[in-house]
Amino acid sequence: MTEQSEVAAWLGDPRTFGIDDGAVERIDTHGAMVFLAGDRAYKIKRAVRYPYMDFSTLALRRAACEREVALNRRTAPELYLRAEAIVRKADGALAFGGAGETLEWAVVMRRFDQAGLCDRLAESGRLTADMMVALADEIAALHDLAEPIFGKDAAGGGAAGMRAVIEENFGEMIERSDLFPESTALKSESLRNLDQVARLLDARLEAGLVRRCHGDLHLRNICVIDGRPRLFDCIDFNDAISCIDVIYDLAFLLMDLERRGLRPFANLVLNRYQRRREDLGGLAALPLFLSVRAAVRAKVSVSMAATQSGTRANAALLEDARDYERAARAYLRPAPPRLIAIGGLSGTGKTHLARALAPDLGASPGALHLRSDILRKTLAGVDDLTRLPSSAYTARASDNVYAELSIRARAALSAGGSVIADAVYAKPSERAAIEALAADLGVPFAGLWLEASEDVLLRRVTQRRGDASDATASVVHVQQDYDLGGMTWARIDAKDDLERVAAAARCQLNLS
Repeated sequence: MTEQSEVAAWLGDPRTFGIDDGAVERIDTHGAMVFLAGDRAYKIKRAVRYPYMDFSTLALRRAACEREVALNRRTAPELYLRAEAIVRKADGALAFGGAGETLEWAVVMRRFDQAGLCDRLAESGRLTADMMVALADEIAALHDLAEPIFGKDAAGGGAAGMRAVIEENFGEMIERSDLFPESTALKSESLRNLDQVARLLDARLEAGLVRRCHGDLHLRNICVIDGRPRLFDCIDFNDAISCIDVIYDLAFLLMDLERRGLRPFANLVLNRYQRRREDLGGLAALPLFLSVRAAVRAKVSVSMAATQSGTRANAALLEDARDYERAARAYLRPAPPRLIAIGGLSGTGKTHLARALAPDLGASPGALHLRSDILRKTLAGVDDLTRLPSSAYTARASDNVYAELSIRARAALSAGGSVIADAVYAKPSERAAIEALAADLGVPFAGLWLEASEDVLLRRVTQRRGDASDATASVVHVQQDYDLGGMTWARIDAKDDLERVAAAARCQLNLS
């Protein structure tokens, strides 16, 4: 650090940036020093070397700065401006760029309001469902474009990559048996779970699902700028941490949301991500991925506690570590899969109910919600809000939609996830088919039938805005003449508000 003290003092001086009033704010981490001055942030790498991170030479720090800018511009191009040299000019003064001896390299960023950090938004209750949808879209877009990694370069992928993380986690946790008395048992359980999905992880590696991801995807590394979430500060110093399975990358955010008591948002993110990328096979590895992410945070919390001088901060971090370790154990014992079908005529509130129930069903962070209205648009190759012609609603077209819904439900259930199937299900044959799927897979099934008066349905359908359903008042009128046949599903009066309908459904499903 001695060799960087002069540069750090220069960056901490308001005169360097021509600031007349106010001091430069400095943020220190174990690998960097960040200086906030005016509308810019300047980040230099610490001259340190750890087993997982080496910034010990100027050449390494330059490469790291350039790589940080390049990788983070994938998701936050407006924040990451450039990597710039800090030089000593001929007269001995320090400056950014130009002729002179290069003393250090800095990442130059556009400064943003720290109140927009998603961890702070979560703490103040300002995260919204719309933000979560947009965030899932950002993550899916990153994973779509991220470079697939194969062979020896994929140190963080496949079964071998996950085994290495587990071994590293518990190598440190077992040393703290006072904090983690069950760490040995948890390690054994983690490795058994890994053995069960090892072939899947290796197949996903071969299929190109190990990619150059973010690697540190929790709420503190996400900010909202102009109403839009931005991923920043990705892992740029260790490919074994960033070149990972895309679902393992997503799992960090899901775990972080759950840890903060925001499981409905975690479920929303998972469902939106699955709509964008349709990676149902990855659900089989999600319990292990969530557990490993929680174990990583347990280990890190202990390391952070060791740096705290105050006993209160130290104690809080150690309690966090215990909580994460408990979560790691719980994730490895997921609730078994089950299939719930929600039927009813247009306007009965099937989708609202499905969204309300999904976080409470099955393994973390809840059930996959499959909606026929969305699948119909997907099969037609249009976005959710594009109105389809009548040809998309023929009997044959509808049969294809129900068949596709069953195919996806089978894939998710086979991977250990629970499913809510949301469709009209007016025909006895459609209801019988979804029930038969559950029987074939040996998973519990429950069918819920929502019903309300025609006046209620008409009011709801005509008041819809920004929804995937194409149902109109005329559709509601036509449906009143449907012959539903024998109804064996549990009937629920859907005329009331969502909370009452959801309470009735939870009672039927023994969730209350």
